[in-house]
Amino acid sequence: MISYQFKNTYFFLVSLFFFSLISCNPSKNSKFKITILPKNETSSTLQIITGANQTELYLKLLKNKTIAVTANQTSVIHKNNENYTHLVDSLVSLNIQIKTVFSPEHGFRGKADAGEKVTDGIDAKTGLPIISLYGKNRKPSKEQLNGIDVVVFDIQDVGVRFYTYISTLHYVMEACAEENIPVIVLDRPNPNGHYVDGPMLETDYKSFVGMHPVPIVYGMTIGEYAQMINGEKWMKNGIKCDLTVVTLKNYTHASNYSLPIKPSPNLPNDIAINLYPSLCLFEGTNVSVGRGTEKQFQIFGSPFLKNKNFTYCFTPQPNFGAKHPKHENVECCGLDLSTTKPLDKINISYLVEAYASTLDKSTFFNKFFIKLAGTNKLQQQVESGVSAEEIHQSWQPEIEEFKKVRVKYLLYE
Repeated sequence: MISYQFKNTYFFLVSLFFFSLISCNPSKNSKFKITILPKNETSSTLQIITGANQTELYLKLLKNKTIAVTANQTSVIHKNNENYTHLVDSLVSLNIQIKTVFSPEHGFRGKADAGEKVTDGIDAKTGLPIISLYGKNRKPSKEQLNGIDVVVFDIQDVGVRFYTYISTLHYVMEACAEENIPVIVLDRPNPNGHYVDGPMLETDYKSFVGMHPVPIVYGMTIGEYAQMINGEKWMKNGIKCDLTVVTLKNYTHASNYSLPIKPSPNLPNDIAINLYPSLCLFEGTNVSVGRGTEKQFQIFGSPFLKNKNFTYCFTPQPNFGAKHPKHENVECCGLDLSTTKPLDKINISYLVEAYASTLDKSTFFNKFFIKLAGTNKLQQQVESGVSAEEIHQSWQPEIEEFKKVRVKYLLYE
């Protein structure tokens, strides 16, 4: 897969020639204003350049401003194959006035468990105040934005509806729109950007793990998704954000892309990220997805699966990213998917087969499942014995309708 391999000379030559910014007027009645200078060149032989790495493009928008940065451990500027500088450290060194750092789920350094409370604090390296946007305070308050001229958003997403970074994006944009503060999104590739799949979220099941009427896998970068939040008027009262997206160079939705830094503690590699849309639904069941092992989201199993096909067994233990994993110290049997060919759709057969093979079906699903699915239909289909193929086909009409909306906001082929 293509990974970040930035060489200084190459980076500056490329970035001199290619640039595009997407601006959205905050007026409710405004239309999108698109500026592309000039059109991106895309080639499999060129390396992908992130928005953050194009410092010369956004630095001029931050000069003499007081800013806030929404960031985590993935918010870096790569210097070469192995070395990188955190965006916050870079901006501080360039004398940009940062007042506040907002952090998403898992915290600023990305060390907290999924769902773990993340508290406010002080960054030990820079001394900057860190305000958590995970927990009770998911949206920056008016007081927290007081004195801020611009908010920069730079977080690596994985393109899946229940991955909460897009919910944080929504709330940051909404808070800024209410206070007339511009938002700059530094775009990053979507490792699951090559397909669209899954059930659509129904508004009755809106939550922090699913805020918008999109499928589980929506096939958009976080910059494209920000445009859709604005354009579809999903924020409170249909308000719009003054939005600028610093676009990627040499990227298409068909690009292979390997994340250089784990986006969260339990997505350790490309395989886990690829399997995540298919396996995360198990988080709403009594089946483990390998938290508490070294193969998170690459295996699944439970103490209740009794089937000759489920021959891989593991015992979850507390580890980094899973202080108290599901079925801690209890042997689970299921499947090892770590050598599976990369998927280009959600494999719902894992869920269907696990339900069919579990001993006590009344305890298989929990209340979280419907929030993850974004609909009650999927659980009903599985419980009724509908085949995986029929379930997958049932999603297609709504997916086709979503694609008609999606295409309006795409920045890349």
